[in-house]
Amino acid sequence: MDHEVRITLRLPAELHAWLVAQAKSTRRSLNSEIVYRLESGRAVVEEGGESP
Repeated sequence: MDHEVRITLRLPAELHAWLVAQAKSTRRSLNSEIVYRLESGRAVVEEGGESP
């Protein structure tokens, strides 16, 4: 990343627990898992596979 921005994010507890489990299973940090999933979702939208 060229530039990083720090944000505060509120998540439902169940979603947080699921993300933590996914991050652990892929050996990523929670932050890296969230960034990976957001970037993957953005790529799908930009390719026209899903409406925003």
